[in-house]
Amino acid sequence: MSTFTNTYSNDNDNYFSNLGRATRAFLGALLASKPYSELAQKEVIASSVTDEEQRYVRPSKRDIALLNSEAARYENLMPNLASELRFLASRG
Repeated sequence: MSTFTNTYSNDNDNYFSNLGRATRAFLGALLASKPYSELAQKEVIASSVTDEEQRYVRPSKRDIALLNSEAARYENLMPNLASELRFLASRG
């Protein structure tokens, strides 16, 4: 006749329990959502902004020139970034 013996340890200092706690903490921080009350407050604050403050302000020629000069700096290093910067400058 054979018997199976399994001993469990309640040590909280072993590797797998530390790994489990770290994983739970990481996932909790990664997937954390703000409480509903904070979101509701932000909506109230956002709705209280007047139409005058929401008005679109056209970028100045200086801003457009700055974007184009940045695009020229990154042309050889990151061509995709340069084209995105030029696109943003053209939307002005």
